[in-house]
Amino acid sequence: VMKGEPGEDPFLGVRSGEVMVNVCAGVAGDAEVTETDLAEELPLCCCRMETPHSGGSLSTLDQMCMAMESTDGMLSRCQRRVMKHEMMRPSNTVHLLVLCEDHRAGMVKHQCCPGCGLFCRAGTFMECRPYGSISHRFHRDCASILKDLKFCPHCGEDASGAKEVTVPMADQSPSVPRSNPGPSLPAVPTVATLPSVPNIPAVPQVLRAKKTTLAGNSAFRILPKESLESILMALDDENLKPKKVKYPTRQLYISAKQGELQKVIHLLVDGKDPNFLMEGQNRRTPLHAAAAEGHHEVCHMLVQAGANLDMFDEEQRTPLMAACEGNHLDTVKYLLRAGASVSHKDIMGFTCLHLAAKLGHYDIVHHLLSKASKYINCQDDGGWTPITWATEYKHKELVHLLLSRGADVNIRDKEENVCLHWAALSGCDDIAQALLEARCDLNAVNVHGDTPLHVAARENHLECVMLFLSRGADVNQRNREGEVVSDCCVYGSKVWTALNTNKKLTDARRGRDCQGERLLSRDISRGYEAVPITCVNGVDSEPCPENFKYIPDSCVTSPLNIDKDITHLQHCSCTDDCLSSTCVCGQLSLRCWYDSEGRLPLDFCQREPPVLFECNHACSCWRTCRNRVVQNGLRARLQLFRTQRMGWGVRAMQDIPQGTFICEYVGEIITDAEADKRENDSFLFTLDNKVEEVHCIDARLFGNIGRFINHLCEPNALAVRVFTMHQDLRFPRIALFSSRPIKAGDQIGFDYGDHYWKVKSKFFSCHCGSVKCRHSAAIQSSASTPIQEP
Repeated sequence: VMKGEPGEDPFLGVRSGEVMVNVCAGVAGDAEVTETDLAEELPLCCCRMETPHSGGSLSTLDQMCMAMESTDGMLSRCQRRVMKHEMMRPSNTVHLLVLCEDHRAGMVKHQCCPGCGLFCRAGTFMECRPYGSISHRFHRDCASILKDLKFCPHCGEDASGAKEVTVPMADQSPSVPRSNPGPSLPAVPTVATLPSVPNIPAVPQVLRAKKTTLAGNSAFRILPKESLESILMALDDENLKPKKVKYPTRQLYISAKQGELQKVIHLLVDGKDPNFLMEGQNRRTPLHAAAAEGHHEVCHMLVQAGANLDMFDEEQRTPLMAACEGNHLDTVKYLLRAGASVSHKDIMGFTCLHLAAKLGHYDIVHHLLSKASKYINCQDDGGWTPITWATEYKHKELVHLLLSRGADVNIRDKEENVCLHWAALSGCDDIAQALLEARCDLNAVNVHGDTPLHVAARENHLECVMLFLSRGADVNQRNREGEVVSDCCVYGSKVWTALNTNKKLTDARRGRDCQGERLLSRDISRGYEAVPITCVNGVDSEPCPENFKYIPDSCVTSPLNIDKDITHLQHCSCTDDCLSSTCVCGQLSLRCWYDSEGRLPLDFCQREPPVLFECNHACSCWRTCRNRVVQNGLRARLQLFRTQRMGWGVRAMQDIPQGTFICEYVGEIITDAEADKRENDSFLFTLDNKVEEVHCIDARLFGNIGRFINHLCEPNALAVRVFTMHQDLRFPRIALFSSRPIKAGDQIGFDYGDHYWKVKSKFFSCHCGSVKCRHSAAIQSSASTPIQEP
């Protein structure tokens, strides 16, 4: 039975014997050759013949395609299942084969060599074109030989007219002469050399090989339409090819959501826009749909076709955020390797970490932290961080993971709650215990005046109440409504009984206790700093300082011509987070000194610190690049406290590693001449910039927490000149970094300098208490005593 449509091939509709006669008549110049000789010597092909199905049941092995591909000497076996059980072969010298639809079509197109039975669809082989568009493929050594002449084993034409062609693996359709190769995709490994990829559906080897080639490479490129067409040919499905259906563009979104890989490629080749916004689906793109369902192979093809990785929907969520929300780790890994941004925020201010932490997707959070740990304390529009969401939803393992990676448990939300407030609300005492061990503030007060103990009592969480009481929580603390903790719970309940018992014990020992530290202010910055700065006094009755105005940035009160022209800024063109040595801003500072955690290295020169130039708003890099630290503001938890002998001082409320930015010395920028006119010079910081006239920062009337940092003869802080939003060398910002590790509770101080003490030693002495103190009363006394001559 002949297959095919009449007119497609001159051999259609004739029997094998008739073909032999026609071919015999075409052999020129050999009268001695008979038709019988040709029939015996030229095994002409029977590529279009098939045997009837025997009707018997086939084994599992027989249900798989038996085609073998030959690619430049390398063999690979087809992995597809067969649809029809009629058998075919290219010639009588080859055994019968059960073939899949793809290889059946290839057999009909004379792509199987009659000499060896191997398919010639990729690699280098001979191609005979006796009738223009019809191509017959065979291996050079498989040509039919008659009287030392070689003939095409398909049609019997003189093989000298056949050309040697090379067809790349990914493009099995066109015939490309070897002498003039056209553009092609790179060759890929055969089936035997491909790595195993778990949880990937059976797809043609050309696509799987391409995925494994690009997956480990960050240099993704958009494939041209011709390459997509080549992949579509490799994916060719008999159910798709003959149907000339014009699908609407929305079909690309539907197919991407359903994971229909072949159909997605078919639609992309047909010119459908990979960035199409689907109405009625929050204006999501096909990449959103595929990522949300975890179809990372579909994601790969969409990205290769030009899909925007960071396009967002109506909720301003990206495909990466959809994958994180859906807990599809493989898709998340792929999108990150492809270059998706992990710092993007949605309409609620959520990042990928927020979404994954809220839903308890441990593996997603773990992977995101391994790629971008610097966003671990990022706050959403409510002021909540990822650990806040993990705490509220009782994801214990996630909380421990975030704590181990440096999550700050004392960052306050919009209502000034810390993580412990949310642990008290959820009633998870295990998480509350972990937070307390991470130095979460047990006595933190929110805008309603509630401590975590108030919240736990109100929610009737006895375990949390008992934990807080064991850690010394104050049962007498009143909130803004005037309520003590016992007023917030049900009368007579177990919580009420525990609180009242504790209150009686507390009142009984109150007379024996010395005066403790009084909280004078919940935040002296009045919310201007990202981290609240409390003020306490356990020494005397001095109230919270109010003789100055707290400002987060230096100000001017007189005309100063500071050059803030953006066109005058030297800036970088980095796109790699300013990691390379070619960053212009880094070169201005000799190098980019900040590490991935925003800290100065251990070898940073402390005797004469270099001037630092951070990236500015004229730079091409992201706002979150590595070379932006001081401009991001105060991040360390600090406290203003009353010292025994040095007035007000500043101490750390957390461990601060060496090289960490502590705060800036902020105040009123004035000229040196203006400074000489002012009577109180206790808060003057000279900007010794060695450029033109000298200026000073006076923090007496306007300042920040930096104005309270005392002198220490063994300082743990270092002043560094930094430029951020302008580069006028007369006005550097004075940033204080930790010069050595600082423990929680330690007072912070820097060296005021010998010039300061040369003037001030006449009025007072240093009380730092260091054994190496250089300006104590004893030192000054010995320095002023005249030396008696013998």
